[in-house]
Amino acid sequence: MPRTLQLFFCFLLLNVSLLIGQSTEELVDKITKEAIENSQLEQLAHELMDVIGPRLVGTPQMANAHDWAVATFKEWGIDARQEEWGTWRGWERGITHVDMVSPRVVSLSGMQLAWSPGTSDSGITAEVINLPVPEDSLDFANWLPNVKGKFVTVSMNQPTGRPDYNWEEFATEESFEKMKTERKAQTRAWYQQIRKTGYNLVTLNSALEQAGAAGIIQSNWSEGFGANKIFSADTKNIPVIDLSLEDYGMLYRLTENGQKPVLKVVAKSKELGRVPTFNTIATIPGTKFPKEYVVLSAHFDSWDGATGATDNGTGTITMMEAARILKKIYPDPKRTIIVGLWGSEEHGLNGSRAFVEDRPEVVKGLQALFNQDNGTGRVVKISGQGFLDSYDYLGHWLQAVPTDIRRHIETTFPGSPGSGGSDYASFVAMGVPALLWEFLHFH
Repeated sequence: MPRTLQLFFCFLLLNVSLLIGQSTEELVDKITKEAIENSQLEQLAHELMDVIGPRLVGTPQMANAHDWAVATFKEWGIDARQEEWGTWRGWERGITHVDMVSPRVVSLSGMQLAWSPGTSDSGITAEVINLPVPEDSLDFANWLPNVKGKFVTVSMNQPTGRPDYNWEEFATEESFEKMKTERKAQTRAWYQQIRKTGYNLVTLNSALEQAGAAGIIQSNWSEGFGANKIFSADTKNIPVIDLSLEDYGMLYRLTENGQKPVLKVVAKSKELGRVPTFNTIATIPGTKFPKEYVVLSAHFDSWDGATGATDNGTGTITMMEAARILKKIYPDPKRTIIVGLWGSEEHGLNGSRAFVEDRPEVVKGLQALFNQDNGTGRVVKISGQGFLDSYDYLGHWLQAVPTDIRRHIETTFPGSPGSGGSDYASFVAMGVPALLWEFLHFH
């Protein structure tokens, strides 16, 4: 992950917090030296993403992550604690084995969805069936009894597994355009197929479960190599399994062509009841204006289809590393610096919303909040988030950022509040200056 991210936030914080006894140039040089020569990013990423892994709300891994973050901050001499904001459905993932046992034997790449019901130790062995192309909802209702005791595929069979940028690089212009036209038509037809069932993508699985399906097979695709986030299941008693695009396509074609493939699925998980949920809050106290605050914001939770690196492990370790560097180089800021690692962004900004309600003194004294929640790469855009005077402040703060970092950044003032899809929105709703940075995504 580029070191420029935590450098960027360090330099901004220097300006918002105000300098003490040293020139801006001297501090910038020290911060740059520390970030480049003593970076802890790789180690932090390893401990958080490789060792702890995904951080689904309500799981033991999320609890482990909070413990680790608090301990890490304290090793750096930064006061940190967990602040409970509520409870959530406790759940723990176990193993998932998906094997096709007919017409040939092969292990498939798949995963049980978050909060999906598990199976017995012996698993479920059943034939696979595809959704029909019904005339209307009555036609689909008449077909529904066919799913009893079977796995049902519910996702569109993608015509290609290559992202568009790969097609542009290697295909002819004619073949690329032909593929896009066919894909568009196929996508339109698939959505019409779902609508004609009388259900939508949220309610369909429940209907299939009520009709006696043995399980649901789907495939989320990110329009690039690999799978999208593995979202939560919406069944009560049968497993929902997400397969890789390649394996899903093979299974779909076998079913479509009458080979009647049979799957054996073993999916283990545990329900843990209601469990407490937390934000991790780290604080570097201000020396002159302790009741004025600058917040480094990133959500700590993730979906658990992978390690949660891009969303939002990168944001987490960026803010942690910025705090480490500031504590070492600039330990006595005039204003209080808070690092907020929010415990439940993916399910409705719950952690940051709770913080706003529980800590009104921070909201009242908040000078600026910087939120990072959209992956790796350098900062490419800064918006004033709709605050009328944002240009005056951000323009001044950016002067402390070295030219080689800021020269490619586009600014928009005053900008707009945005879609509210990340934790900054919890603070913007209170009328305080909370900003989301846009980053260049790496493929």
